[in-house]
Amino acid sequence: MRVAFVTMTTAHHVDDWYGRRVRSVAERLADRGHDVVCCCAQWWDGDHPSFESEGVTYRRVTDERTPRAFVAKLPFVLNGVRPEVIHVATNPPLAVPAARAAARFRRTPVVAEWWDSPDRADDEEVWERSWAVRSPNAVVVPSRTVETTVREYGATPDDVSVIPDGIDMAAIRDAPVDTRADLVYARPLDAHANVEEFLLALAELRDRDWRAAIIGDGPARSDAERTASDLRIDDRVEFLGALPPAEQVPILKGAHVFAQTATWEPFATGLLRGLACGCVGLVEYQSASAAHELVEGDPRGSLVTGPVELADEIVAAADLARWSIDEEYDDYDHEAVLSQYVDRYERAIEDYGFF
Repeated sequence: MRVAFVTMTTAHHVDDWYGRRVRSVAERLADRGHDVVCCCAQWWDGDHPSFESEGVTYRRVTDERTPRAFVAKLPFVLNGVRPEVIHVATNPPLAVPAARAAARFRRTPVVAEWWDSPDRADDEEVWERSWAVRSPNAVVVPSRTVETTVREYGATPDDVSVIPDGIDMAAIRDAPVDTRADLVYARPLDAHANVEEFLLALAELRDRDWRAAIIGDGPARSDAERTASDLRIDDRVEFLGALPPAEQVPILKGAHVFAQTATWEPFATGLLRGLACGCVGLVEYQSASAAHELVEGDPRGSLVTGPVELADEIVAAADLARWSIDEEYDDYDHEAVLSQYVDRYERAIEDYGFF
């Protein structure tokens, strides 16, 4: 299958959650033998119009990340790619109807991946986002929380597919166990990290024996370190910085509790990894986070509403057995998730043939 990805901003431009998700799907499709082209703003050096990386051909639409120019030039680039299906990110929103316009002439289905965050540009109009979810043949979202958002913008329920993020279960099984921490928080320390809630819960447990690790880096790290010091728990909280999944997994396998307190998560990939590593998942409910979806059906997990409840659940988790893997999360393996994408593409192609 020849798949064209459309995303003005890639993980090569900015290392964010959506960029990593699209890059992972594109590269794994290429590994399976599919022909994958990513139409994007240029991120590579030189003046050549395309660049190949990890089996994916990146095709330049614009030199810079300028939404208007990107949307205007996109149809011409897609005409040269000739894909069987177009997978387009809804950032900028008008890239979706632009891709649909190019696809209509070649009878090619368009699958839109909803791409949204609290930091999205304020000057985008509601009608642009509505058009972005109404114009494609199908919409893919990572969680039910995000599905609610796209339905509010006008997406037809039958056209929306929830496809979660994936993890490497084989790597988790094979990884060693690092017992340096009992309690773990793992997420980029950005404006939505809310890691102070975790630290406040730890402060409630000063008189108990525990060790904690915070995995992640970002602009909120210095404030978090200062908070740990002010709470006088910094001698038992280790800030490990940003670690790739391969380095996180041994620590997660050795930990007993994974705490999730972030205020925004389209899908809590870090939490999922922790759960698969056998951690007890404790999630502070946040309206803009889908993390609660992962523990609602987990008999070992719990939802809390603040630091005091989080501290109480940490204490209660001590009565649960320590695990280093939970095979119940095998359905989230990268290959299983990729098969959901391929199935969505194939159904979009098949459905298009009826019109």
